[in-house]
Amino acid sequence: MTNTQYPHLFTPLDLGFTSLKNRVLMGSMHTGLEDGSNHDRLSAYFAERARGEVGLIVTGGYAPNRAGWVYPFAGKLSTRREARKHSQMTAAVHAEGGKIAMQILHAGRYAYHPFAVAPSRVRSPISPFTPRELSASGVESQIRDFVRCAQLAREAGYDGIEIMGSEGYFINEFLVTHTNHRKDEWGGDYSNRMRLPVEIVERSREAVGKDFIIIYRLSMIDLIPDGSSWEETVALAKALEAAGVTMINTGIGWHEARIPTIATSVPRRAFTWVTKKMKQEVTVPLVTTNRINLPSVAEQVLADGCSDMVSMARPLLADAEFVRKAREGRADEINVCIACNQACLDHTFSKKTSSCLVNPRACHETELNYVAAPKRRKFAVVGSGPAGLSAALVLAERGHDVDMFDAAAEIGGQLNMAKVIPGKEEFHEMIRYYTRQVELLGINLHLNTRVDADDLAANDYDDVIIATGVTPRDPKIDGQDHPKVLSYIDVLRNNAAVGERVAIIGAGGIGFDVAEFLLHDGHSPTLDLDQWLAEWGVADPADARGGLSHSRKQPQPSRELTLLQRKAGKHGANLGKTTGWIHRAILKMNNVKMIGGVNYERIGDEGLLISYGDKREDPTWLDVDNIVMCAGQIPLRDLQEPLQAAGISTHVIGGADVATELDAKRAINQASRLAATL
Repeated sequence: MTNTQYPHLFTPLDLGFTSLKNRVLMGSMHTGLEDGSNHDRLSAYFAERARGEVGLIVTGGYAPNRAGWVYPFAGKLSTRREARKHSQMTAAVHAEGGKIAMQILHAGRYAYHPFAVAPSRVRSPISPFTPRELSASGVESQIRDFVRCAQLAREAGYDGIEIMGSEGYFINEFLVTHTNHRKDEWGGDYSNRMRLPVEIVERSREAVGKDFIIIYRLSMIDLIPDGSSWEETVALAKALEAAGVTMINTGIGWHEARIPTIATSVPRRAFTWVTKKMKQEVTVPLVTTNRINLPSVAEQVLADGCSDMVSMARPLLADAEFVRKAREGRADEINVCIACNQACLDHTFSKKTSSCLVNPRACHETELNYVAAPKRRKFAVVGSGPAGLSAALVLAERGHDVDMFDAAAEIGGQLNMAKVIPGKEEFHEMIRYYTRQVELLGINLHLNTRVDADDLAANDYDDVIIATGVTPRDPKIDGQDHPKVLSYIDVLRNNAAVGERVAIIGAGGIGFDVAEFLLHDGHSPTLDLDQWLAEWGVADPADARGGLSHSRKQPQPSRELTLLQRKAGKHGANLGKTTGWIHRAILKMNNVKMIGGVNYERIGDEGLLISYGDKREDPTWLDVDNIVMCAGQIPLRDLQEPLQAAGISTHVIGGADVATELDAKRAINQASRLAATL
């Protein structure tokens, strides 16, 4: 039966020897579970997504040999013993009616170990290890290992493989002169440089037969200096089609590229135009990717003829039932990926197990489950920020009665400030999801209601959960009551008028948010794709090699900002591992002055008086119209002591427990885990 709301998304894709039930591919993600010791956890993780009706799952990357490891003892498939272990995962997916392909990923010079190999001895900027240059026979050996890996994947029960040929990994490194300085048959002219991927596909196809999916992930826009030209990329795509690929997936940018590609500040479907450009050149099905996080967005991408499938990776972390909910007309119940990177990519690059800020069960399905409670109980949750909401939802899902109280007029707490920051519009989706779940689960919501311990004691609750959040820290600066002074709450929540010259005290996450809010003055480049591409210097790869423009359109900031911090180190040092550089780059592009190692001496009519270092040297007045305080927070938990004194079982979560830069990841995880046990 045709899905009338998303007809393109739910049209089966005929691959000749097999068919996919819809057009959703779950893109490859490193979870930190691929080392061979976590097959039970991976089986549960993949099975849940298969049960959610994903058309085709692609695993995290597995190396074809030790040299290809991303880091020591990372995922690898090179022996029959390893293949037998993989069969547990494929069986789990097939039992749920799904299909799964294994990604073969050779790290090349991105490898974080001393055994790294590459086409040339060129160290990458993201690894301290210089790779060994392969001999011609060494290249042949690597190809044989790819083919062997493909055969073993078939033996393990996979429905196919994805050959990782993008993002700057091993295969990609052969394609560009930036990393391939060879003079033999594997270097020099592009026909030689593209031999490696073509040979891998041809030999793999011969080894696995015609009835096995082979996806090739092609870097369609490198976003690095001296990247592939569009003519070269098209030539490779056509050669891969002739070599026997089933589908071509889109790769966007190398890991070392200094252009964001999947962060929340990247516009939705920002690169689907590149895949659409390739559709004019080849006939095999194409998959497009990056910042597609809603079924309506995916449907429009397909309707626009950009691709034959859409790859959604992190959205399937956020909600394993994404596809089924869309098919059943329940898109408003989808827990939407906000592209924050905090629990997925940040964890990956810190060698932690991945998860999801909005869904802490992701990759933890075997130990975090919201099972029905043995006894129905009555709970009060005070505060409707991310911690309070998460606790309330899990409690209600488990069958408990929940009253939620908040003095504010709307749910969301600090999320209501985050959602107004340019580039953080996805936080609207978090609030929308929570609003719908509160309604569906029958949580008794009491807004505009400030409760005290006596109110709560009078209602005979089994437990009270305090999720009242934080309050701004008092920085104790002489003159801080001056009319020039505003708090971040005044600016982000109360729409206070702000002058043209502004000093921001505090360069943590909130300081950066306030800076970006004031720079753009209500206009978000994230909502204007052409502006965003121009500001970041992304060009049509047919016009500029690698899609990297030689010039960027400099933004016109609406204010002159100075971002200050007491520490002498890098501003925003505690921002996300994979996104902090983006925020610093945005401020730099907008000529924000970033000054560290300062003391705040006094605020007066002249502005802000600062000095430097322990000796308080070089006192200087900053002539500014306003000073915005972003000097940290402290927990707000006034209810805890009187509730405990009254003998009421009390739990403190989120910012009320620990005030750490409005850490929604920790708050949601803590709240969900607590509620799963009560």
